[in-house]
Amino acid sequence: MVFSRGRGRGRHSRDEQAELDTNEAAAALEPSVGPYDVTVAPAGVRRLDLGSLQIPAIEGVEVRVQANPEGVIQQVVLANRGSALQLGVFAAPRSADIWDEVRAEIAESLRRDGATVQEVAGEYGPELIAHVRTPDGHTDLRFVGVDGPRWMVRGLYQGPAATQPEAAGPLADVLHGLVVDRGQDAKPVREPLPLRLPREVAEQAGRPPEAGTR
Repeated sequence: MVFSRGRGRGRHSRDEQAELDTNEAAAALEPSVGPYDVTVAPAGVRRLDLGSLQIPAIEGVEVRVQANPEGVIQQVVLANRGSALQLGVFAAPRSADIWDEVRAEIAESLRRDGATVQEVAGEYGPELIAHVRTPDGHTDLRFVGVDGPRWMVRGLYQGPAATQPEAAGPLADVLHGLVVDRGQDAKPVREPLPLRLPREVAEQAGRPPEAGTR
């Protein structure tokens, strides 16, 4: 421990105090739950690495990944007890959040298609609950958005979790532990961040592991 001279024992030096202030400020910026940016993600967690998204391994959650013939991942869906959570991750500007704008556009599009849309307060802020018509009848959807540093995660809940957040259970736990690796490359705002199959999955599917990478 270093003490400043002539100001009594127990006082930090200017340099030490500055370091403490910096560490406290950095800690204040770290979210208590995810989605996390890769720069502040907790260590020691087992995750499925899909490139831009790293999905924590949560008991009872099935991860379903759809890829095109070239091996580029087009959809990531998590399933648990009749509910599903579809995940998407998109580029965002450095200086502004985009969920408010995206949410308004989703609501407008749904209403044009005849859906009933309601904005509600959720864990991460405003969410959308939509009652939509499908070929199999009516169903409910819940859209969740989380703005991060130069990225936005969009979650789409279906099944009981669409209207009962408490039913999300392990699916919500996945969202809490999700990690986003935005990368440093410049990307157009709202462009989906690229996802890739894990090496072992790509090899089993007979695709090169680099398919779909950034």
